[in-house]
Amino acid sequence: MSELPTRPMRKGRLILATLGALALAVLIVLGAILPAEFDQDPLGVGRLSGLSRLWAPQDEQVDVSRGAARAREYDIPFRTDVVEIPLGDFLAGADKSELEYKVRMKKDATLIYAWEVIGTREPRDFHFDQHGHTTPTPGQPMSVATYRQAFGLRQQGALTAPFDGIQGWQFSNSSEKPVVVRLRLAGFYELIPAGQPGNEAGIVANVQAAQARPTAP
Repeated sequence: MSELPTRPMRKGRLILATLGALALAVLIVLGAILPAEFDQDPLGVGRLSGLSRLWAPQDEQVDVSRGAARAREYDIPFRTDVVEIPLGDFLAGADKSELEYKVRMKKDATLIYAWEVIGTREPRDFHFDQHGHTTPTPGQPMSVATYRQAFGLRQQGALTAPFDGIQGWQFSNSSEKPVVVRLRLAGFYELIPAGQPGNEAGIVANVQAAQARPTAP
């Protein structure tokens, strides 16, 4: 049985078929591939069809071996404390109107803090010096880090200790009224006992301001 001879497609129909295939390919690229793979939707078809939701940027791997680690574990337990620090007015003298309060921290430990001054509304009445240093050792130099020195009635933030030592603030009240600094702490640190470097004023944590400075001069 002989095969029927095939008739070649007319030139005009071949051109139309080729153009139709190209147009279909362009529509597929613009309406499907671009929205789904490259987040480009020039025809709006991807948004209407939902194909745009298939696109997602490539993950960028972060090298945590460089710089500060993004996740850490600590030997000491997490803790929170509220410290109310009473300060006299500037006429009371420096021994009552200013003091230093710090906590003990290991290198790379994290402290979250927030404090506010109660008793004055004038930021220029209150100065703070946020800094830290290694624990003083006779005959040995100290490593010192200064973070911020400014006037103001509040501060909040987080600190990662650059070395083993003590971290905190020098608070100074220059107003005509006594004030209370309410300091909230959270993180991985230790309170310093009364009389030791960083808490020479003998501040007691987690009590009201009236009981927080029993050894005040």
